[in-house]
Amino acid sequence: MAGSSGRDVPPGRVPPSDRGSTAIADRVVAKIAARAAREALPGVPEDGAPPHAMVVVHHDTARVRVSLELEYPSDIGALCGAVRRHVIERVKALAGMEVPEVAVHVERLHSALSRGAAQGRIR
Repeated sequence: MAGSSGRDVPPGRVPPSDRGSTAIADRVVAKIAARAAREALPGVPEDGAPPHAMVVVHHDTARVRVSLELEYPSDIGALCGAVRRHVIERVKALAGMEVPEVAVHVERLHSALSRGAAQGRIR
């Protein structure tokens, strides 16, 4: 039997490169997901918070919840769809995990008009 290194390995033996396991912490996958959500958006609103993610990992599967803030007006459905697709793609590429679910929660809408009105009242 040839191992992945190309060397012959006796039957019943596992080649050294195939031994062990890899565990990726939920918080690491959450950081990947939050970064991916930020990459999928045109920008973070001027006074808004960057996207935040919470993740539950079970074996090679990650369930993701992303919270974000958007500018008003925005095509919320299109932006949330872009975030979902990009999070799935990046988590799979970087962590090797399947992502069957990405729940996107829009926390707040930021309006340039309300920011301008509020700035006009401050003295």
